[in-house]
Amino acid sequence: MSVDLAVAQAIVASGTSRAAELGLSMTVAVVDSGGHLVALARMDEASLASLDIAIGKAYTAVALKMDTGDVAALVQPGQPLYGMDTVHVPRPLVPFGGGLPLRVGTRLVGGVGVSGGSVEQDDLVAQAAIVALR
Repeated sequence: MSVDLAVAQAIVASGTSRAAELGLSMTVAVVDSGGHLVALARMDEASLASLDIAIGKAYTAVALKMDTGDVAALVQPGQPLYGMDTVHVPRPLVPFGGGLPLRVGTRLVGGVGVSGGSVEQDDLVAQAAIVALR
């Protein structure tokens, strides 16, 4: 089971709506349970870098089955996954906040990634985006 296009588009719409409320221009990406892009929106004036970063956060949330903000602490020197974010994988891992796994019950169905603001703003918009899944 994976997130479908209609749900992915609703998640993107929810995220971009919250970003607009905050006066931010962001990119919101949704991937399926295999890490493949399903929906993406880059708001007017969002940075070009936010495209790859948002997709990377969504992918990371699925690949590691966890919030990307939680990954940051694990990849620091002396921590259990130190260096993991630099290992070559099909898509780079992005170990900072703004990426969340999408779950229906306990089943992982995809991931959302948000980029374009501070880490705290990216997290806030990602949390708003996943409301559309419920």
